[in-house]
Amino acid sequence: MCGIAGFYHKAKDYREYGTHYRSILTGMHKKLWRRGPDDAGIYLSRHCGLSHSRLSIRDISGGHQPMVRTSQGRTCSIAYNGEIYNAKELRETLEKRGWRFETTCDTEVILLGYMEFGSAFVTQLNGIFACAIYDSAKETLCLFRDPMGVKPLFYTECQEEIIFASEIKGILAHPGVKAEVGREGLNEIFGIGPARSVGCGVFRNMREVRPGECISYGRNQPLRQELYWKLESHPHEDSYEKTIETVSSLVQDAIRRQMVSDVPICTFLSGGVDSSLVSAVCADELKKQGQQLATFSFDFVDNQKNFKANDFQPSQDRPFVEKMVAHIGSSHTFLECGNEKQIEMLFDSVKAHDLPAMADVDASMLYFCSLVSTQYKVALTGECADEIFGGYPWFHKRECFQADTFPWTMDLSPRKEMLSQEFLEYLDMDSYVQESYQRSVAETPRWEGDSPEEARRREISYLNLKWFMQTLLNRMDRASMYNGLEARVPFADTRIVRYVWNVPWEMKTRNGVVKNLLRESGRGLLPEEVLFRRKSPYPKTYDPRYESLLKGMVRERILSGHSPILQFVDPKKVEKFLSQPSDYGKPWYGQLMAGPQMLAYLLQIDAWMENYHVQVVS
Repeated sequence: MCGIAGFYHKAKDYREYGTHYRSILTGMHKKLWRRGPDDAGIYLSRHCGLSHSRLSIRDISGGHQPMVRTSQGRTCSIAYNGEIYNAKELRETLEKRGWRFETTCDTEVILLGYMEFGSAFVTQLNGIFACAIYDSAKETLCLFRDPMGVKPLFYTECQEEIIFASEIKGILAHPGVKAEVGREGLNEIFGIGPARSVGCGVFRNMREVRPGECISYGRNQPLRQELYWKLESHPHEDSYEKTIETVSSLVQDAIRRQMVSDVPICTFLSGGVDSSLVSAVCADELKKQGQQLATFSFDFVDNQKNFKANDFQPSQDRPFVEKMVAHIGSSHTFLECGNEKQIEMLFDSVKAHDLPAMADVDASMLYFCSLVSTQYKVALTGECADEIFGGYPWFHKRECFQADTFPWTMDLSPRKEMLSQEFLEYLDMDSYVQESYQRSVAETPRWEGDSPEEARRREISYLNLKWFMQTLLNRMDRASMYNGLEARVPFADTRIVRYVWNVPWEMKTRNGVVKNLLRESGRGLLPEEVLFRRKSPYPKTYDPRYESLLKGMVRERILSGHSPILQFVDPKKVEKFLSQPSDYGKPWYGQLMAGPQMLAYLLQIDAWMENYHVQVVS
């Protein structure tokens, strides 16, 4: 994994001021160095500059970027972040067509594939990626992002110049870009956050390449945006038994493919069915090679004493982790996070995202990744299975299913509780959120044969894939890459997503068993008590001292009279919020973000405004 950045202008000749623009490119990859601390490089041509920071995973000695290749007088260059899991097959195809490779890395596969097939080659890639390819013969820049949006890629247009980077901080390193936010961005922060509308970069004029999108700029063409991958709805014709067999095959193949690496791998193991399946397959494959899998689990100091079971989080992870470790014979490490460290990491999380994030849910993951990265560069995770197989409560609870809004944020009142009346009138939050929701629902791929209930299932599934899953993928990418760790997500394989999308709900939850289809596909791989464990999400702390520390920090930082967030909040409302008891069972986002997480989120907004010198513009 890596960080990429660069710029393009169809009329400007960057070489006339080469020293200046090389300095900008260097500054951009220095801002991204945590994504790739092993190597860095720049490439400057007439109309385009590319910058790269590298985390060496495959072909460690030969994979330097930006990579440049020339064939028959045509020169193309690439800056790429990701992993291609079918690179071996694609390489063989290109070799049969006469191409000769200088490295064994997947970067060269993408570049030569583009030179052979053009931008359509992206449809043949199985992997996670964000890349920029400059074709000097056509004077064209293409930006690609993987279909599921696992790898990030932001861009902005500034006086006809296109500036792009893996993270917003890389774009802000360019002297022509200012950290400004308007009404749209503020609604994203306060009304939508920590999610983001698809393609929205929050900062003014900042966009993100959408999952499955190719954006191209050329000398003789305007900006062109094209979705090269999208879901299609059609009847599912496989039997229940054939469906289980297919899912089992796809899942196991995706996991095995994503084990490819020239450095050792590990897995995150929570004791839930998703991460346990990934760990079981990895452990079995490594045993065949005479190796032992390393696994890691996460929790909080003294959580066994402070834990409070609720509808969203019915059980603790550790007992199930211990069962899995014994079952697969992994070398396991239990990692814990304390209150002070978690609060400290709230602010590192803002630096990782360049935005307010999932409060302590994100900050703790950031800390855990920092510990794992001291030993490993690659980790496989169980992320995305709930969105794909229907694991979340809003797939099942009638009030969520019928809600005419995002089911993970059905009530906006907690978001408004501390905001000033003037700011609330300016935002018109309800209208913004409702418009965003309706726009997304309207995009849902339809099939005329669906019953009204099955059609609604598709809407819920589509919202999860395009919204909630993106939030968690962003979290995983920033938390891991901030620490030079590559976190892979086998369940986000496009073959799995495309197939399961059309499986009817009755098969996915046969006999009322949540994620029944995935569980049945894992029979024989896991102990029954793990395979059919009731879902319990990523852990969070229930230590009352954590909330007390947050309240003290809010009073000190926000109510002191110097906080940038005071232009949005009502101090009296904030103090009232601090004085009332928190209800951990009523989250305002997802399943985990309740009262303490609202305080942590406010602190993140405050730190973001201050550290990025964010200016509010009309």
